[in-house]
Amino acid sequence: MNVHAHPKKLVKGATGDWEVIIGMEIHAQVTSKAKLFSGASTEFGGEPNSHVSLVDAAMPGMLPVINQECIRQAVRSGLGLKAQINLKSVFDRKNYFYPDLPQGYQISQYKSPIVGEGEVIVDMPDGESIRVGIERLHLEQDAGKSLHDQHPTMSFVDLNRSGVALMEIVSKPDLRSADEAKAYVTKLRTILRYLGTCDGNMEQGSLRADVNVSVRRPGEPLGTRCEIKNVNSIRFIGQAIEYEARRQIGILEDGGAIHQETRLFDPGKGETRSMRSKEEAHDYRYFPDPDLLPLELTPKFVEDVKAHLPELPDEKKARFVRDYGLSSYDAGVLVAERETADFFEAVAKGRDGKMAANWVINELFGRLNKEGKDVNASPMSAAQLGAIVDLIGEETISGKIAKDLFEIVWSEGGDPRAIVEARGMKQVTDVGAIETMIDEIIARNSDKAEQAKAKPTLIGWFVGQVMKASGGKANPQAVNELLKAKLGI
Repeated sequence: MNVHAHPKKLVKGATGDWEVIIGMEIHAQVTSKAKLFSGASTEFGGEPNSHVSLVDAAMPGMLPVINQECIRQAVRSGLGLKAQINLKSVFDRKNYFYPDLPQGYQISQYKSPIVGEGEVIVDMPDGESIRVGIERLHLEQDAGKSLHDQHPTMSFVDLNRSGVALMEIVSKPDLRSADEAKAYVTKLRTILRYLGTCDGNMEQGSLRADVNVSVRRPGEPLGTRCEIKNVNSIRFIGQAIEYEARRQIGILEDGGAIHQETRLFDPGKGETRSMRSKEEAHDYRYFPDPDLLPLELTPKFVEDVKAHLPELPDEKKARFVRDYGLSSYDAGVLVAERETADFFEAVAKGRDGKMAANWVINELFGRLNKEGKDVNASPMSAAQLGAIVDLIGEETISGKIAKDLFEIVWSEGGDPRAIVEARGMKQVTDVGAIETMIDEIIARNSDKAEQAKAKPTLIGWFVGQVMKASGGKANPQAVNELLKAKLGI
């Protein structure tokens, strides 16, 4: 917990500094073929109401049956968050009326969630690492979707999403700025995607955030918070926090008070607006669901899930720094997605890790970003990029030629070695051939050669001339050394 407010994280108001306190509730859709309590499909899309079983539609006499895969995914997520796994947990009914919640209640977990306290370490771009406490992770059903734009006088209800399993991941109020909140959601999304427990697709609503924002004078008790519901992009999360913090500071500085309420973020206007006054837990009349027994996990079940966890981003990052000699920043960029980390490792195996990282991050990612592609759609394979790195390492080609070669392989494909052979792209390392070129250039420019002895920086001009004469293929190191010897510098 950050006890002392960090000066650079404070927001300046008209009457002094304010500290913004942020807590998040992330709703992550569980990756599973069937819903939490029914066998209906969870596939995105589909005709309205085509993925709905009798249980999802709350037909009389229908009973929920727990989907074991969803339980396994929740435990896997808890272990990935270094959290306490509760061997005994209880499903509760949370009662509220909603047109797209046919039961008239949501099955959720209240006092006894499946996962207890954990933590996420978030690396900020400035090199600071912040620890965000996780309060709990519980399972609950998603509601359906009301559609208000299909008919002039009626609303339609699509229940395809009704009953889909969600993990609600609740953080402690440990975040202190919009940037920290954005980095936290990004990191949490990465962990869930590594684990395979949520696809993290925010456009399709698989990951949504409720953002709690309050402000206070540094060192004072926590202020009254407002909750911004269902924000579905990392950029919008940042904008919503910035706007809401300013709004609350403005009210308090004018002598007003903040009322606890639920708000919505309007991305078009970039502002939050009031939706309803905030319900308290007792308003929902929680009680254990009589149709579901308490969920009891065996220690062996948890151990089995633990044994099959993949290497997670933090561990992978530490290994990249250790084994490949990468900077913490470069390793962080590479592990942000499991696929990019795998691609890098395929390129780096048995090669110079730093050079491999350089080519993957700067050339490959740069080009993919420019063309709006992800690494899975890369026209260049790890084997092809690895071959380019080998050719540079062997000094068969120079870094400059490598960029031309990268361009050819990207556009036309093919084996980099064969292309270098066929197109005569090898760099000239034959000292005799380079020497002949240098002798001719010095003979043609004897006046400049004399000046260079007095002013050694002129050697750059000669290097340029030799590179030009060789069609960019002379080994720059050899050219430099020979020129120094010939000009007596």
